[in-house]
Amino acid sequence: MAEVATSGTSSATSDQLLVVIDPVARRADGESVRIARDVLRAGAAGAKVCLPDGPEEFARALARRGSRRPVVVGDDRALVRAVELLHRHRELAGCALSLVPVGGAVSLARSLGVPSGAVAAARAVLDGAERRMDLLVDDSDGVVLGALRIPPLGSPSPERDSADGVTHPWLRTCRSLVRTLAPARPPAAPGSGPTRLRVEVDGETLVDLHQSVEAVSVVPGAPGTAHVEVRPASVGAEASPLSAEGRTVTVSGAHFRYRADAAVSGPVRTRTWEVREGAWGLTVPG
Repeated sequence: MAEVATSGTSSATSDQLLVVIDPVARRADGESVRIARDVLRAGAAGAKVCLPDGPEEFARALARRGSRRPVVVGDDRALVRAVELLHRHRELAGCALSLVPVGGAVSLARSLGVPSGAVAAARAVLDGAERRMDLLVDDSDGVVLGALRIPPLGSPSPERDSADGVTHPWLRTCRSLVRTLAPARPPAAPGSGPTRLRVEVDGETLVDLHQSVEAVSVVPGAPGTAHVEVRPASVGAEASPLSAEGRTVTVSGAHFRYRADAAVSGPVRTRTWEVREGAWGLTVPG
């Protein structure tokens, strides 16, 4: 892992930053990475820049940050990875994260109030304010910053290509050709259609196993709560969605997959998520 420190000395009042540049961001958009690094170096004397080669070095850089404020240059997955690492070390309470979104999957960053441009986002790191936000934590210590959906909705392929560093159109064309030539897969896959799930919110059953459901979504609600919406499967007329707000959400039943922010997990038979109010902080424009 390469580490670069800016020239010059920092005063006691200057902001001490640890700028961790995700390798996917460097491959996806090196020019935006360079711009963000230059703006941060100019605005924070003594800022330390780390160039990890992979997730393990990314984790070590955060663990060795000392008193420096971590700044992640990367996409939504890099942000979630940083929050998850700090959560598992129980360091979120005393650490405000900053983000400069670079990469193909940055919709989560935008929804959290982070500017999309490299210059604007870097300036927000220097001049913005910390906003404390709720965190959804599951029973395997995974985290959700934005939305949770069962089954995973929409096609994840554009974000996956970016996250893997695959930005060459010719490679995507080759993948498409391989999929065309390969034998068709059976249509039934875990989480591919209506399924029977029990959804409980704060211990109260919102929908039970006798009712097939098309989709379940969990998004931030009022402070300290999550908003849960279940769309029942219908025959003929569309069934009205069921909704509730609460602090804990448990989903169980048939094996299911779920999309938490930018990543798909599962299959699992049961999972419980709990809202941690104001558990993490992100720097956003003041």
